[in-house]
Amino acid sequence: MSVTDTLGLGFMTFAFFLGAGNLIFPPFAGMLAGENMSFAMFGFLITAVGMPLIGLIAVAKSNGKVMALLPGFAATALAIAIYIIIGPAFAAPRTALVAFEIGARPFIGNPDALMMLGGKEFNIAQLIYTLVFFSVVMFLSLYPGQLLDSVGKVLTPVLILLLVGLASSVIIIPGAEVSQPVGDYINSPLTKGIIEGYNTMDTLASLMFGMLIIDLLRKKGVNEAADQTKYLIRAAFIAAGGLAFVYISLFYLGASAGDFAIGADNGGQILTNYVTYHFGNLGSLLLSTVVTLACLTTAVGLVTACAEFFNELLPRLSYKLLVVLLSAVCATVANVGLAQLISVSIPVLMTIYPVAIALVLVTFLTERFARPEFSHRIVLTVALFFGIFDGLQTAGMDMSFLDFMPLHAEGMAWLLPTALTAIVCLFLPKKRLQKVQA
Repeated sequence: MSVTDTLGLGFMTFAFFLGAGNLIFPPFAGMLAGENMSFAMFGFLITAVGMPLIGLIAVAKSNGKVMALLPGFAATALAIAIYIIIGPAFAAPRTALVAFEIGARPFIGNPDALMMLGGKEFNIAQLIYTLVFFSVVMFLSLYPGQLLDSVGKVLTPVLILLLVGLASSVIIIPGAEVSQPVGDYINSPLTKGIIEGYNTMDTLASLMFGMLIIDLLRKKGVNEAADQTKYLIRAAFIAAGGLAFVYISLFYLGASAGDFAIGADNGGQILTNYVTYHFGNLGSLLLSTVVTLACLTTAVGLVTACAEFFNELLPRLSYKLLVVLLSAVCATVANVGLAQLISVSIPVLMTIYPVAIALVLVTFLTERFARPEFSHRIVLTVALFFGIFDGLQTAGMDMSFLDFMPLHAEGMAWLLPTALTAIVCLFLPKKRLQKVQA
């Protein structure tokens, strides 16, 4: 591949990861972290940039077979969990909510008007918007054509230019004085930033995107495993550089937002207020258009990928039926609201993220394990076991009996046991081969 082809692959990988939802977390985290922003930002970059980068490299190193050493049922269960999380449960509905917050809310006269439906209150504007949004997603997913590809080719450069302009404005235009940190950002900004990075879901996505990129390389005629690894790693570093640039600038935007952040319960509102104030209605319109299209294409990609996966898993369910069902589920889930959806997703991510990180870790250690199959299984089991406790604690359950464990209070009780298990596995003796007489 030429340098141009490699750069194209890198920017495509960057576009894969930069769903518009990723724009809402750094500003909000930056606002809450205040003077402790540097520590929080470093922690965020570990899980939102570093781990996806390492995840792609792990996929490249294993030639797309990161789950090959797991039992069949375990590999299938993990894949199902990842597809559900990045699909109908959280990531896909979030695209509609981000599009509503940034792309529609600023232009609606009374965006918080409520209505009673089935004994429950719903935001009228949000309900109508999400129904229309996922109707379009369903249509495009049922009949995918050149339209989506054309929009993507135009959209990605425009989105990158917009982000570069936004980052430049954060540097050039003086911001408000950085405020005092609040909540967990006061005493443990680093670990809070690490956990906040879970929300991007990019480590989970990297396990799937890596295999997708390998397939794309094969279609380009790159068939040697060593060459696939080389180009995937280069693309991963280009994407990681782009993500880091975006996240750092948005962290600074949130930390210096001042009055723009008053009353905001998510980063989308901070971002919209900032752009509207400094760039007027034209800037707000441009931001809303690009983010809406980005959310739409991301949602179509997620629904399509999930429908194809579950169609292969359950051939009796047709692809078109799955698209309809997934779109309906996404529209339903989206109406819990953006802040509420994020709060619900955190316990689930606290449980599954340790497993994904452990999977990446053992992939790099596979050649050093005397018993790789056993090592993979035991390390991931330990990560899941303690990840469940972290998830339950985040959900509000009393896990005080684990207070003696390092990092338990910060929600990372899984880290030390998982690391120690991996180290022990490095020193396990090889399994003796027993002679079997015929």
